[in-house]
Amino acid sequence: MIGVLAFTALAYASGGEAGEDHGLPWANFGWRILNFVIFIFLLYKFAGAKAAAFFGGRRTQIRKDLEDLELRKVEAEKKLKDVETGIRNLEQERAAILAEAKTQGDAIKAAILEKAHKDAEAMKAQAVTSAENEARAAFDRVRGEIADQVIEQATKIVREKLTEKDHERLVDEYLTKVVLN
Repeated sequence: MIGVLAFTALAYASGGEAGEDHGLPWANFGWRILNFVIFIFLLYKFAGAKAAAFFGGRRTQIRKDLEDLELRKVEAEKKLKDVETGIRNLEQERAAILAEAKTQGDAIKAAILEKAHKDAEAMKAQAVTSAENEARAAFDRVRGEIADQVIEQATKIVREKLTEKDHERLVDEYLTKVVLN
């Protein structure tokens, strides 16, 4: 706005309206140069400090950004080296993990086999005990049956050979023993 006012004032001072050509191209050109110089002076006077602060601050910010980028580049290179080292050590780590897993697997296998052997021994002992008990029970049953048969046969023989008179005598002897004792 100030530049337009200055140009208009210069045009009137030259003796005519703005935009008229009076035949003096160098004078018109000179007024325009003067107008431009005044515009730049006013711009510098009122906005120079702010423009300098803006561009100076921008320069500082760009410098800081470049330093930050440089630091990030160094960190990225370090991480890249760490990753490359990790990749190189990957085969060794894999072998170590496999060896550890094999060791653990062998330990688990040995524990399972030991438990299976203990369980088998316990089952054998239980089977032996069970078989012995079954044999005793069968033996007792057979013994009982034999005893029953012996008693039955003895009763049969005694009835056949025992007479009425022998029977009374045995009862008397038995009662005598019971009373005396």
